[in-house]
Amino acid sequence: MVATTGSDVTHNIPRHEDLVNERLVLWYFLAALTFLGISMLGGLLMVLQLVHWNPFDGIEFFSAARWRMIHTNAVAYGFLANAFLGTLFWIVPRLTLQPVASKALSYFIFLAWQFIVLATAAAILVGPMFQDRDWALDFARRMHIANTLGAQGLEWGETPYWTDPVALLGLALVAFNFLVPISRARGPLYVTLWYYMAAFVWTFLTYAMGNLLPEYVLCGTSAGAVSGLFIHDLVGLFVTPLGWGLMYYIVPILLKRPIWSHGLSLVGFWGLAFFYPLQGIHHFLYTPIPMFLQYGAVVSTIAVEFVVATVVINFVGTIWGNAKIIFTNIPVRWFYTGMIYYFITCFQCALQVTLTFQKLIHFTDWVVGHAHLVMFGVFTMWIFGFMTYLIPRLLRRSWYSRALCEWHFWCSAVGVFVMFLDLTLAGIFQGYYWASLQPWEVSLSGSQPFWVTRVFAGLAMFVGFLCFVYNIFMTWCRVDSQPGDSAIAVT
Repeated sequence: MVATTGSDVTHNIPRHEDLVNERLVLWYFLAALTFLGISMLGGLLMVLQLVHWNPFDGIEFFSAARWRMIHTNAVAYGFLANAFLGTLFWIVPRLTLQPVASKALSYFIFLAWQFIVLATAAAILVGPMFQDRDWALDFARRMHIANTLGAQGLEWGETPYWTDPVALLGLALVAFNFLVPISRARGPLYVTLWYYMAAFVWTFLTYAMGNLLPEYVLCGTSAGAVSGLFIHDLVGLFVTPLGWGLMYYIVPILLKRPIWSHGLSLVGFWGLAFFYPLQGIHHFLYTPIPMFLQYGAVVSTIAVEFVVATVVINFVGTIWGNAKIIFTNIPVRWFYTGMIYYFITCFQCALQVTLTFQKLIHFTDWVVGHAHLVMFGVFTMWIFGFMTYLIPRLLRRSWYSRALCEWHFWCSAVGVFVMFLDLTLAGIFQGYYWASLQPWEVSLSGSQPFWVTRVFAGLAMFVGFLCFVYNIFMTWCRVDSQPGDSAIAVT
């Protein structure tokens, strides 16, 4: 037997430049930030309409109905999907020590995904102008479909009919591109790769289920049940495994210590896999959907909170004894603040899915506040944390301004929490207004102070976003090139 020296082992490890396409990672981040900016502007436009400050009143293209769909789709498919794809192109090759299946395929996936997001936006904005044309109606009849150019009538599934096959092909190619290096990896797989492998399978199946079955196969309560599963599984089986996988990868690197319990991380994985797919029908409580399905959704939703607790305990155990780093290390602060928000929103979810609580908060702004805390307060903050860590390394320059990084964090963290509290209270007030059987206009008048507060909370979040974008631009323009970790001023 021949002993292997340390230098031999080092020699056999591929170079970072041969594994990671840093240019593509940066492209994904820039595309994600572009769509996030558009989404935030759309959200502000809708909020201004609620408080009668709409600067585009009477212009059809700026109607709330259109921009509400732009807002949600730009977040889900424009921002989150692009940002997580960027993290995958950095993390998977580094964990497997294998490059992705194809560099050319990687660039094709990037371009194809931007086409899908832009095509969805175009269908939402201009599709209704063509839907009533004779040639469009004739084509729809021939193809036995109800909609060809406009958005589909499904929340988060508004992508038009003709882009769905392209999106499914793109998701299949994404899975192939990353499963190849994972299959070639030697030794046991780290838990991050477990989450990623599951996400590749779950996302494809979730998108196909939600965009095809309710639109073309099912109807009535069956379509409603599947729609509920799609809405929630898009969060739990697409966003959540990619977010948790990112946390399990980056937090030990930032803290320079291993994850507290690898076994507990696998408990969280299998708990997510078992309970989360059963939750979606809790969006349709008190409907004609059979009650045993509604009860099952309530029980599984509450069970997931225990699964989330295992993840939170794992990361608290990892930072235990070194909590002061939160004050000095901005990426760590992003991740752990998002984790606290995640525990809050999941605890809130366990309350709001009970049938008793649903009587009060159903269809109220409580649900809107809950959605903003989980999508912006959790996953967006985790992505911001990873971008804050990685962008200086991609640009080979230190951050232009640590103060702007601080402004970005505090405007985002405080803004989204104020919005969450504001909308939670608004939902409770609205529920009591409706329960008292007062005229509908009374609840609208009572909601105005909360909606005004939401305007300023949203503006604070947008100011933080602008600080981040400006910081990236100025960092890019810096002439002092300082490669390596010593260039990073925020860690």
